[in-house]
Amino acid sequence: MTTAEIADKTGGAIAVDKPGAVVNYAYASDLLSDVMGHCGDESVLITIQNHLNTIAVCTLAGIEVIVICHGRPVPDDMAEAARREEVAIVTTPMSQYEASLALSELPPSKK
Repeated sequence: MTTAEIADKTGGAIAVDKPGAVVNYAYASDLLSDVMGHCGDESVLITIQNHLNTIAVCTLAGIEVIVICHGRPVPDDMAEAARREEVAIVTTPMSQYEASLALSELPPSKK
């Protein structure tokens, strides 16, 4: 699934694009240590965490796209890090549950 498809399915907007990003799995969590331990490559992370540390975790875990829920804004330092680390960010007004349902065609991410 591409970043544009993720944005479309979640009624969201692309805040930071990564051309060519494709995800094959999904994971929902707000606990970044949980994400590092359980989320694998080629995944989209569905979360409310809209801060710089989220990008660092995505880089370590091989996460291609983040979906930030509840319409939370993307801080400038997070957007800058996402561009630098090549992690796409989609924002959506949906809750994590709604976004997870919207992306339910993707199988769960596993390490």
